[in-house]
Amino acid sequence: MGVPATQLKVGQVIIFEDVLWVCIKLEQKKLSKGGGAVQAKLKNLQRGDHITHRFRSADKVETAYLDKKDCEYLYPEGDFFIFMDTEDFEQYQLHTDFVGDLMPYVKHNEHVVVTFYEGKSISVDLPPAVILQITETEPGFKGDSVNNVFKPATLETGLQVKIPNHVTEGDLVKISTETGDFIERVKQE
Repeated sequence: MGVPATQLKVGQVIIFEDVLWVCIKLEQKKLSKGGGAVQAKLKNLQRGDHITHRFRSADKVETAYLDKKDCEYLYPEGDFFIFMDTEDFEQYQLHTDFVGDLMPYVKHNEHVVVTFYEGKSISVDLPPAVILQITETEPGFKGDSVNNVFKPATLETGLQVKIPNHVTEGDLVKISTETGDFIERVKQE
């Protein structure tokens, strides 16, 4: 069932050319012959690429109905990562090609939101930042007190990041899941 293109909203998921797209930017346009249009920047939910498409005001867009489930990451198994729905305990296998880039940010037993479309997983939503423990890094030197001196570190999930010189093994650090950059050291509770 389609809705008028003029009712499209940012963040809405639509089916366009038999592919799922999320609308990330909208702009109303006035055409020279008196009609209106909506120019939408769309992101492909499977591939991650972007397109810009102009919908006429008379066009209809098909909205997709998505199911979001709170899932717990259990363990890796071959080319898959196993997640469990926290409500009904059903387990899902998500392929490495699908979630492999995200897994260095997810600890065992960590909760994430998995989005499904027609029973098939289409995305995993991570929080904007995660807190992980440093398992391996070089010791900092007292003389290196210049600002912005960074050293490599390995975190508990195997993620490699650059951290400030004063941060040591065993410390908890907050890492951006969007950029993979160090944000801050976190006090242990």
